[in-house]
Parts: sequence; C-alpha cells; structure tokens
Amino acid sequence: MPIPRRRAAMAALASVALLTATLGACSDTKAEDLPSQKLSWKSCPAPDAAQGGGEAPGKEWECAGMKAPLSWDDPKGDTIDLALIRAKASEKGQRIGSLLFNFGGPGGSGVLTLPAFGEDYAKLRTRYDLVSFDPRGVGRSAPVKCEDDAQLDAYYQQDSTPDDAAEEQTLVEGVKTFNGACEEKSGKVLPHVRTTDAARDMDLMRQVLGDDKLHYFGISYGTELGGVYAHLFPKNVGRTVFDAVVDPTQTPEQGSLGQAKGFQRALENYAKDCTSKVEDCPVGDTAEEVQTKIAGLLKELDAKPLPGAGERKLTQTTATNGIAQSLYSQDFWPYLTEGLEQAYDGDGKILMTLSDSMNGRSPDGSYSNIQAANISINCSDDKPRYTVADVKAKLPEFRKVSPLFGDYLAWGMVSCTDWAVPGASDHPDVSAGGSAPIVVVGNTGDPATPYEGAKKMVDALGKGVGVELTYKGQGHGAYDSGNKCVQDAVNGYLLDGRSPAAGTVCG
Repeated sequence: MPIPRRRAAMAALASVALLTATLGACSDTKAEDLPSQKLSWKSCPAPDAAQGGGEAPGKEWECAGMKAPLSWDDPKGDTIDLALIRAKASEKGQRIGSLLFNFGGPGGSGVLTLPAFGEDYAKLRTRYDLVSFDPRGVGRSAPVKCEDDAQLDAYYQQDSTPDDAAEEQTLVEGVKTFNGACEEKSGKVLPHVRTTDAARDMDLMRQVLGDDKLHYFGISYGTELGGVYAHLFPKNVGRTVFDAVVDPTQTPEQGSLGQAKGFQRALENYAKDCTSKVEDCPVGDTAEEVQTKIAGLLKELDAKPLPGAGERKLTQTTATNGIAQSLYSQDFWPYLTEGLEQAYDGDGKILMTLSDSMNGRSPDGSYSNIQAANISINCSDDKPRYTVADVKAKLPEFRKVSPLFGDYLAWGMVSCTDWAVPGASDHPDVSAGGSAPIVVVGNTGDPATPYEGAKKMVDALGKGVGVELTYKGQGHGAYDSGNKCVQDAVNGYLLDGRSPAAGTVCG
C-alpha cells in the first residue's frame, strides 16, 4: 500500500478512523436548491467502532449533513450526504466567516480530526467558525467499502516487497482481489470520488455556509485539494493556507520517488538525533549503525517474522510501515526507539501498533475506511497504471535514493492495477490566475510531502498567487509543530489579512 500523504495520527497512537454510513439517493431536493439548503446542526455523536471509539467531542462541536450531487456531471440526479462538523467563533462580533479544514490522506475524516486537534487552532477560532468534513468516499460521506476486517488483516500481512516471481504474483493477486472488492461493494460511488468532485463539494459548502469567499486551511493532500479548488474557482478563493505541501507537478511515480527521498531523509535525521543525545542511543552508537541495524532487522523479518499482536506477526512489510508512521512526527521518535529496541529483543508489538495506526486499525480489530478511500481517490485521480515490469525497471533508482524505503514505495505503485475507474490525469492542475494570495508552508524535514514540493506548488499556482514560507524543522507539517514564527505568520494572514513576505524562513 502506498504511504498516505497525510498528517500523523494522534500522539496516543489512535488511528485516524472514520464514521460509516450508506450511500443514499434523495429525490425531494432539486439540484438548483442545493446552494440554499439549510443545515440542521446538532450535537455530535460519539465515534462508533468503525471510527475508532472514544467519547463524543465537547459541547462546542456541532455536526450536520449537507446534500451534494452524486455526480457533478449529472447534478439533477441522485444526491449524497456529506458529513460536516463545526465549532462557532468565540468572538462573534469579530467573526470573519467559516474556515474550512482538510487534513489530508486522501481519506482522512475531518469530522474526526478537527476536534481532536481543535486546541491547536484555538487562536483561529476567535474569528472563524472552524469547519471540517468527510470528503466524498470517506467516513460518513458515501464511504468506499472494500474488504472486511479479517480480509484486511491478511492483506496487510502480505509481503509488499517481493523477492521472486512467486511473491510478485501473490502481491499482484492480493491487489487485484482488494480492488475487486472495492468495485463489488462500492461500484456506485467509485466514479465520483475524484479530487475535482471534492473541490466542487467545497464550493457548495461555501455557499451553504453563507460565505462569499472560501477561507481554507489545507494540510498534506489537503493542499492538493485546495490547489484544485483554486484552479476551478479562483475568484472564490479567500484567505488560504497550504501546510505540508504536495508537489502538484509530479506523476505518481515521481511522487513515490519523492516520498522515498523524504522518508530516507527523515530516518537519517532520526538516527542523528538519537545518537547525538547525552545518553546512549539504545539502537546504535552512530547514525550509520542505527540505519544498518534497522536494515538488518528488516532482512531478518523477511525470512522470520516476530510475534506482533495477537495471532498477527511483525513482518518485513508491517515493520517498514510502522517505521514510516513514526517518522511523521518528531514526537513519535521515542516510540520508534522503543519499538526498535523491543524488536531487537524479539517482540514486535510496538512496531505493529505503529503499523496499525497507519492502516487505520483499532485495538478491537476493526478498520476505518481510510486506506480504502485513499486507494479509491488516488486511483481515480491518477491516470498511470503501473505493471510489475514498470516497477522492476525503476527499482534501482528507488533503492539508490532510499535503501530502506525504496522497494516498499516502488512496489506500492501497482496499487491501481485493474482499478475499475480510469484515472483522470498524470497530475492535478492547480494553476489559479486571479486567485487571492495563498500562503504555502514547506517543512525542510517533512517525510511524506518533501520540502521541494512547496516551491513547485508556488510556481504552479501562478505569478502573484503563492507566497512561500519555509520552516526548518522535522515531521509532517509546520503549523502544528508549535513554532511561534510559523504560527504568527499564518495567524497574521488568516486573522488580519497580513500576508508574510515571500521567502520568509522560520527556524
């Protein structure tokens, strides 16, 4: 499975899990009435098992459903319900409007994520209603469904870095079975989960929420979604921030190669940090030794998996997945150290827990639909369909940029093989001439959306639109790092309309 371009899970290692619902048709709402529909805001329910469990968000949070066309090509046809959540502005007399969030993935539930990280945006809430949503195909918004929990346990145990023809065939058959399950269970919605569809949904939200302009905060894949929105509706762009920026100019192959570089860079930064501490690094004496020992562990796991969680084993693939998850945030580095130390002693539980978090698996064994949605949206967006021969031809290049993650990310390119819906394009169009300024924040240590993508986004948006801001830090994203310089710059723009100087650097 490809590594999602999304923010890290919560520090408690809770999965970013999603609500479930069914796709429904609505015959009593005409297409021309959709922008004038009235939302019925109510107290939010507690997350159910598919969402990961837990308590309902605080009383300041309200939830509602918004109707949108199933197909934007046939707006008078069936409709779907999109799940929204909001917390009203705390200073009503200073209210600017709504600030819409998308936290990435694709496949992440904004209904779940926004209240979980709500305190991070308390300053912004003084003048905005904070709003987020489950994009179509995600959570409660006509969710894509594929394999069941038991099947997913088996799917994630398979070897995703095959070493011979038999393993290659097993991987391809597993992908084909998974993709076939998506078509069988979600065939009605699969053609309608492209990023362009979600962008049109956002403009409908803007109208329903009563805003003349869309004020927007996009994180990770949310920056791609925001860029597509700006391309489609440049005159409707309000104060907008992109954080953890996806490179919109890359093909899926180039994006995977970029992630290999990004995760390798993050691993090297982790190793240097661990070995530079005053106390001894428990997983190696030098940065080079840390990486050598990790590579050795993965090779051993390929031949003999370790006990993981329950009957599931820590395989080479699940260990790599767990290591990647821990690199999303510097706050996770201690978990990686502990997990590696534990694995060297023959216990794979911590690395397995990290891998489960990446895959959206809750402790009770239930899965969210984050990966099903991730695959569905990516395969609907991305035109290329890569074969085993394509991957094998590219493996040397991937291995060169990342000895640890190269194979893993190269083989992830076969995920859209035999997908039921043709992909839209090689890469998204985000050109947005005439748009208001968009602040584009890149993090030099970002593993999932490497720093170089920020400059590419600025250039692609067009002259006078993108305003680049650099954060010299670690982890996926910058605003939630707590860096005062970044937060002051972003808050200054969103709250007061003061765009930072292009090229500003925060350390």
